[in-house]
Amino acid sequence: MARKKQDNPEETRKEPDEDLNEIVDSVIGSNDKEKTVQEPTNDESIEELLSASAKMVVETCMDIRRGENVLIVCDPTTGEIGKVLHEATINKSERVLLIVMPKAKHHGEEPPAPVANLMRQQQVVLAPTKYSLTHTRAIRQALRDGARVATMPGITNEMFTHGGMAADFNKIKKRISNLGPHFRRRRIVNVKSKQGTDITFEVNWREWKLDDNGICNRPRMLTNLPAGKAFIMPREGTMNGILIIDGSWDSTLLDEKIELQIENGMVVDVKGGQIAANIRQEFGEVAKKLRSKDRESVWTIAEFGFGMNDQARMGGNVLEDEKRLGTCYFSIGDNTALGGSSAVGIHIPGVLTKPSVWLDDSQILQDGEFILEID
Repeated sequence: MARKKQDNPEETRKEPDEDLNEIVDSVIGSNDKEKTVQEPTNDESIEELLSASAKMVVETCMDIRRGENVLIVCDPTTGEIGKVLHEATINKSERVLLIVMPKAKHHGEEPPAPVANLMRQQQVVLAPTKYSLTHTRAIRQALRDGARVATMPGITNEMFTHGGMAADFNKIKKRISNLGPHFRRRRIVNVKSKQGTDITFEVNWREWKLDDNGICNRPRMLTNLPAGKAFIMPREGTMNGILIIDGSWDSTLLDEKIELQIENGMVVDVKGGQIAANIRQEFGEVAKKLRSKDRESVWTIAEFGFGMNDQARMGGNVLEDEKRLGTCYFSIGDNTALGGSSAVGIHIPGVLTKPSVWLDDSQILQDGEFILEID
């Protein structure tokens, strides 16, 4: 699985600490004449695309205002994106700080203490990093202290300028809002697909999350970018059936299906060749670190959601895959962020490409196409 590759220490050693200095130099010395002469013409268009996306993040997504304290946190893999975000932000506020921290080893690793302390002093935090900071204590504390935060785990220059990031987030906000009334008072969710999915579970309809729309303009708001999904925690212990994941799993574009057998809200069997074996191994290793009574909880179906971004692509990066319009996704593992009891420290999603979905007796999706008027 891709997660294994990301955690490979050999990969970490291939990125020397000197990368930090190079990135800092690129920010401080952005007007270096020799560097400008060496840049080929086609890089100019890439720079223009990066600048346009950064301007959209600053002005549309975050609505940064003059005088606000803004912290941009990047790492050696995302330095160019950090740089263009910095350049776009200083046009709005003179109180902007860009920090290049060492690349983390895995999703959810806490940033260095000085970075965490700086986060608490901001009105806006932008975090384009290799590994996710979304579920760290540092981000939670910054939110409690009034910051609004956009995290961009795994973001690349190509992702930042194309696909889901090229969407009209105001339209996505409207689309998700229009979907909201169809959730009202509907308790039973049924998902089917031609691949063989047939799964049923209960939800508390008041708990649908409809704010992942890319507009993060008020204190204590948190979003991923690219954005665009509506999601909820399945009621614990209620899900039963067969779930076929055919799009992507975590950061892997699938070439063979994953079959999950689910009983009473837990995965009880995984089939699908080598990737299924990898899944069993990965979740098994996490389970071994837990108390015996908590080990089964790693297999909790933690989250269900709809992709709502019409520009998002299926490319093997979960940040964008689960936002693709017409797909739905299920996550396995930790559900505490949504109010659940499975505190297991792993949370991995899988995407279905062409689902059919019913809420009670009302159909929402037919083979990956919304049959409601949502635009």
